[in-house]
Amino acid sequence: MVDSYRYYFNDLVNRLRGTYNDGRREDRRREAEITGSVDGDPDSVDAATGRATSRANGNGESRTTATISPLKIGGVTFYPKENGKNHRTSKFQLVERGTPILRRGQNFYIALLYAPGQTRKFDKDTDQIKLIFSFGPHPSPMNGTEQILKVEKVLNADEARWSARITRVDKNAMTLEVHTSADSCVGIWKCKVETMLQKTPTGEEQLTEKFTCPDDIYLLFNPWDSSDVTCMKERELLNEWVLEDTGKIWVGPHTSTRGRHWVFGQFDDSVLPLVMILLEKSGIAFPSRGNPILVSRALSKIVNSNDDNGLLMGRWDGEYGDGTAPSAWTGSVPIIEQYFQSMQPVQYGQCWVFAGVLCTLCRAIGIPCRVVTNLVSAHDANGTLTIDRYFDETNNEIDYDPHNPRGSKDSIWNFHVWNDVWFARPDLPKGYGGWQAIDATPQETSEGVFQCGPAPLEAVRKGRVGYSYDVGFVLAEVNADLVRWLKDKSKEFGFSRMEANKYHVGRQILTKKPNVFDSEGDSDRLDIIEEYKPKEGSRTERLQLVNAVRGSNRPCAPHFLEMDPKEEDVEFDLIELEEIPVGDPVPLVVTITNKSSEPRTVQADLSVESMYYTGVRANIVKKASGKFKVQPNAKEELKMTVQPNDYMDKLVEYGIMKLFVICVVDETHQAWSDEDDFQVVKPPMKIEVTPGVKAGKPAYVTFSFKNPIERRLTNCVINFEGPFLSRFSSIKYKDVEIEEELRYTHRFIPKSTGSQRLVATFSSKELIDIVGSSVIEVN
Repeated sequence: MVDSYRYYFNDLVNRLRGTYNDGRREDRRREAEITGSVDGDPDSVDAATGRATSRANGNGESRTTATISPLKIGGVTFYPKENGKNHRTSKFQLVERGTPILRRGQNFYIALLYAPGQTRKFDKDTDQIKLIFSFGPHPSPMNGTEQILKVEKVLNADEARWSARITRVDKNAMTLEVHTSADSCVGIWKCKVETMLQKTPTGEEQLTEKFTCPDDIYLLFNPWDSSDVTCMKERELLNEWVLEDTGKIWVGPHTSTRGRHWVFGQFDDSVLPLVMILLEKSGIAFPSRGNPILVSRALSKIVNSNDDNGLLMGRWDGEYGDGTAPSAWTGSVPIIEQYFQSMQPVQYGQCWVFAGVLCTLCRAIGIPCRVVTNLVSAHDANGTLTIDRYFDETNNEIDYDPHNPRGSKDSIWNFHVWNDVWFARPDLPKGYGGWQAIDATPQETSEGVFQCGPAPLEAVRKGRVGYSYDVGFVLAEVNADLVRWLKDKSKEFGFSRMEANKYHVGRQILTKKPNVFDSEGDSDRLDIIEEYKPKEGSRTERLQLVNAVRGSNRPCAPHFLEMDPKEEDVEFDLIELEEIPVGDPVPLVVTITNKSSEPRTVQADLSVESMYYTGVRANIVKKASGKFKVQPNAKEELKMTVQPNDYMDKLVEYGIMKLFVICVVDETHQAWSDEDDFQVVKPPMKIEVTPGVKAGKPAYVTFSFKNPIERRLTNCVINFEGPFLSRFSSIKYKDVEIEEELRYTHRFIPKSTGSQRLVATFSSKELIDIVGSSVIEVN
């Protein structure tokens, strides 16, 4: 960065931090007083004007043009609460503190207050007023980062331009209506006022009075405005995808996934300032900050810390002693606050934490955003649009890609979470606007850095991998074929194909139903899989992959080549498990049906391993192998039971295990393999609140659960938060003995009435990912 920009950046950070810290001190002061006061409805603009005008004095006397001087402005009022109500920004804590937050393309009102000693009011025949709005360190009208508005009697008829008009002139102030264009840069604007006389005596230099407004003015995207590219016709859906500050993120294997509550908290007074700082760090050009395509892509880059010392550091190995375990977070705000104060990456996040934070940032600046979870998600490391797994002659999986030994190996995550954002795509052919996939989890680089998207869902669905951005990677995540290969020296490829599973990847793609919230179950779950791909196994779905392969610049996936037909007269079926309560045995069953008229000899190999949710192996839990005969037209069951003592010491976070099965028929060389992910689940945390909760009055909440394992729990921590209920708190708790019930009671002071949500997590050295939530009615 050049010196001038470095100064701008440091000044911005210091100014925003100062405002944030002042607000926090005021919060603590108010809570200490426990006044119980609640702000009422904002006054009308006219009434606010009356309050503002009382600050200045003047007798309104006029002078002749030859003796008067330009009006002197002593202050500017942006009516943050009044404008906030019209612009749907009144929930922002910054608005409550007096900061104007506006949406572009929509009119707003300001008042110019005459300076003390100003002895006359505005005269339309005498005075000329200009408003100068500037954006960034080097504003220019040429690129839209400076807007110079001559205040007129009426607004400009061209809504694509900024304009201003006078609506009211009082003795000590005047009210203006300002219109911004629907493609304005999004972020912090500054305002100056210049006043001068319409005419000056012949030969005199034109005198100008200038006033610089001290306020930061936040201008956001406006999805309610039909001229904004973020506009969504179904306006009621914006209540969910822009204004909802709590929600759910679905996590876990496809047989036991659950909706985990998450506090987005986009209205917290730390969020908008940090978005501004992150956009600065991302390097996105100032004139590009009105383009949601580039803004969302920049945010997907800067939320992870891999390239730019960004917000959140990822970790997936279970070692979180020098930070916070991903499962312990309750929402985005504590992560944002920690980064805001230190400007160092917060430790640690995983995909659903990255997605939760990215959703917060997008909703804060007005981009409609939802969090989506892909159950059984492919990570195509080499761009072949397949997930290839290779096995040696002894049926053991090869732990690298033999055709790319130095590169990454394909993998399948139990689940993966990213975001969809909504806006038009004027850079692409018609029909590719709407939902776009973006992903802040650092998996593969795009254009040399760890970022992903926005990939139009319609392009993913049609296999149009040539359209920007990263369509091929997202398509593989939801619809890659899983191909298993057995080493075979007789084949030119070096391996013979055991099978190509067309149905394993992308079982469901889940998000929260808009404007529905189930605090106890999952009835608010919505499967949007058909927005990403046609019905599995259909001709259209196969065509999607064919189009993608044709459009890819990578070599054709090997399994699309002609393969030798095989004689397959034995059917295999792995019985899928759902969730297993922690401490229970795990029964595993494979059925084998011999459909031929001759006996078949089957070599079977089974292994159970604990897994990280990214598909990385952790520990071998149990293995078994054997060879046996299956009589003609007969059915056999292959069984194995995993006892609690087999797995308790080998589980890793989230309690996920995977069963691998490989069977080879001696007589026909038929080979079959399959796998199943299942989860050892833990009990939820109970949350009980005292009845009759009132805004501004102390209330009490109790968190509890019973230790479900035969181990003492140490290094125990309870985290909880809820917008307008309680800021994020982290409580260290004593050790919990075997079968002991943990109980902790906390006092809090609700700030706002209505249905509010509280989210809590518990973690210890021996047991993590205990979560709970509650809806609290505040009177």
